[in-house]
Amino acid sequence: MAMYLVTLRRSGPRWDPARPVEEQLDWSAHAAFMDGLVASGFVVLGGPLADERRVALAVEAESEGAVRATLARDPWSGSHLEVDTVEPWTVRLDGRRPA
Repeated sequence: MAMYLVTLRRSGPRWDPARPVEEQLDWSAHAAFMDGLVASGFVVLGGPLADERRVALAVEAESEGAVRATLARDPWSGSHLEVDTVEPWTVRLDGRRPA
């Protein structure tokens, strides 16, 4: 499998900028979905960028289409998050230690 970097943007009519992420509508469903992607090994690393409007994910997938199809199943897809870009990422340095 190839490594990809996926950038997501918070958007849509259901995102409330006045509320923290954990207080957004359907947070529990989104969090459970994302935890499942981590447990399955699809998401390797992820989290919001400094502006708190974008999220970066490093994922393992076969193709851009597979990334987009998987993220489309997120309960927040289209309402709170949209995929901006899916870029191939060649990892040449990896400081993570095997467990």
